[in-house]
Amino acid sequence: MHFAVQVSRVSKHYRKKVAFEDISIEIQTGEIYGLIGPDGSGKSSLMQAIAGVLTYNSGDLCVFDTLIDSEKSAEKIKHRIGFMPQGLGLNLYPDLSIEENIDFFANLRGVSSDLLQQRKEMLLSVAKLTPFKTRPMKNLSGGMKQKLGLVCTLIHQPELIILDEPTTGVDPISRRDFWEMLNRLVMDEGMTALVSTAYMDEASRFNRLSVMHQGKVLVQGRADDIIAKSPGWVVEIETSQPSVVLARLKVKFETVEQLGQMIRLVIFDQEKDVIESILKEQLGSEEHQWYFLPIGLEEFFIHHLKNHSSSAAKRLQNPSYPISQSPTDKDRVNTDEPLIQADNLIRRFGDFIAADQVTFEVRPGEIFGLLGANGAGKSTVIKMLTGILPPTDGAGFVANQNMAHSGMAIKESIGYMSQAFSLYLDLTVLENIKLFGRIYGLSGERLQERIDWVIDVGHLQSVQNEPAGSLPMGKRQRLALGCALIHQPKVLFLDEPTSGVDPIGRSEFWRILVNLASEWGVAILITTHYMLEAEHCHRLALMQAGKIVAYDTPVNLKQTLKQQKGQVLSVNVSHPYRALSCLQKAGYDNLSLFGNRLQLFSKTVSKTKNDVVNVLKNNQIEIKDTMVLQPSLEDVFVDRIETALAKHELR
Repeated sequence: MHFAVQVSRVSKHYRKKVAFEDISIEIQTGEIYGLIGPDGSGKSSLMQAIAGVLTYNSGDLCVFDTLIDSEKSAEKIKHRIGFMPQGLGLNLYPDLSIEENIDFFANLRGVSSDLLQQRKEMLLSVAKLTPFKTRPMKNLSGGMKQKLGLVCTLIHQPELIILDEPTTGVDPISRRDFWEMLNRLVMDEGMTALVSTAYMDEASRFNRLSVMHQGKVLVQGRADDIIAKSPGWVVEIETSQPSVVLARLKVKFETVEQLGQMIRLVIFDQEKDVIESILKEQLGSEEHQWYFLPIGLEEFFIHHLKNHSSSAAKRLQNPSYPISQSPTDKDRVNTDEPLIQADNLIRRFGDFIAADQVTFEVRPGEIFGLLGANGAGKSTVIKMLTGILPPTDGAGFVANQNMAHSGMAIKESIGYMSQAFSLYLDLTVLENIKLFGRIYGLSGERLQERIDWVIDVGHLQSVQNEPAGSLPMGKRQRLALGCALIHQPKVLFLDEPTSGVDPIGRSEFWRILVNLASEWGVAILITTHYMLEAEHCHRLALMQAGKIVAYDTPVNLKQTLKQQKGQVLSVNVSHPYRALSCLQKAGYDNLSLFGNRLQLFSKTVSKTKNDVVNVLKNNQIEIKDTMVLQPSLEDVFVDRIETALAKHELR
């Protein structure tokens, strides 16, 4: 067994601050190795040390059997490494076209003209960027920027690529394309990849991984093996009475939450038949349907942190949000009328139609999800509904007022958190909150009361005198949410509010949103690329090319896909790349690779399972286990968007 990277008891300190400490990992040649963990866990610093761009204080770090202990030794192997830093397109030049960016990086790396042409054509084809190669980088969607960044990182044919959260802020379609591209290149060229991610569902795509927290590795190995150390189940319950079911199950289970019209349980260390018995006892003979799903890395990660003495874990175990106090009748939104209405909204920019006859409504106490690929028109719709952008045609109503000619009075009923961090980085947390309070006309005791509320609800007491720009992403987003809520709006617009936020931060953020909707009656419209978050929404609208292509509850959308395409067969194999190749040769085209698992849809899952097992056994590939899964919202997203794209191409 040969290792591309060997890290032995390596530590990095910035004066009194620990970036990472006593880290030991080994990355095998030809594998995709992952780093997962919350903000500030040390992932980026460790990757920079391996890339040779950051010195470390102690320990041994070898890359391709070369000890990296000085700038001189790092220079010896840099030509064999490709490094893509965190941030959408931050390693690219906005005014250069796709092709010009690639040529620039090729020249920088000394790639010969013959090899450049050959690799450029291949990489553009794999990345599906060939038709857009003359387009300036600044005009690309987030997904296209990340694929171009990967192409530029790969242009000199590196043996090791280091990718720091390459898919943060990227939609599920582009994320899937990105991973298919990476898997193909690792399989075809024998590359090794070190990748970090904030998306826990994405971590299942790694061959092996390390879970990091507070600068240390908590656990490492294959995803399935890590999860097996804390056996458990996720149970999704479809019911017409979610609040009743929630109350009954809270008596018996610790981790129970309502996700739209569905109840979700996360249960560790209990047998399936015991859980079934409790469910039947608590829910009686009423009509409820439930599914048992395997524990994922996100559930494992949050559960594991509860066994550590971090403040984040303590908050998850014992949340004490002031917002959880029951609101008075004066505070609660008391109306059954829709608080947000989009009525055939159209927005053109010259010949380009960004929003095309968009229609939906959001009622008090409802969380409504607006989903779509990068550039689908979601942010344009929000800007029209908030009065920032006038519609070309159609109308948008918020709190029964037409936003096209509403005054400041109606805008005071709206809270808006934009896609970009919209606060003032040089001001302290407290100064930002005061500023937004005064902008909304608060003063005196009322202002102080709301400042205290924002600090408490966001758990910002320890950082209230620190500049907003110095906060980790999770705290920044809670500050931004608090500032959007300081004037107690009836309606809240959130544009990708948790992009780049770790699971702990997302969990805290959503506790606040669910309580705002259920207890205070706030109508919430949210966009997100994270499909586990979309499960919290009561209803969803999927957008593609400015149009709504699906509009229903998460449960109904998944059920419809199940009827159309069947269930998901997931097979855990010993040699995933060889298994993928064998099954493709046998005629299985729509395969997805998730680390050591192969997944595909089937309406006749038992027969497909037998056929797949026979193909793999005939090729001497060991099958470690098989699972039958229900379609996920990400499956729904990919299917609906691809169907819409295919219809558009046929016209």
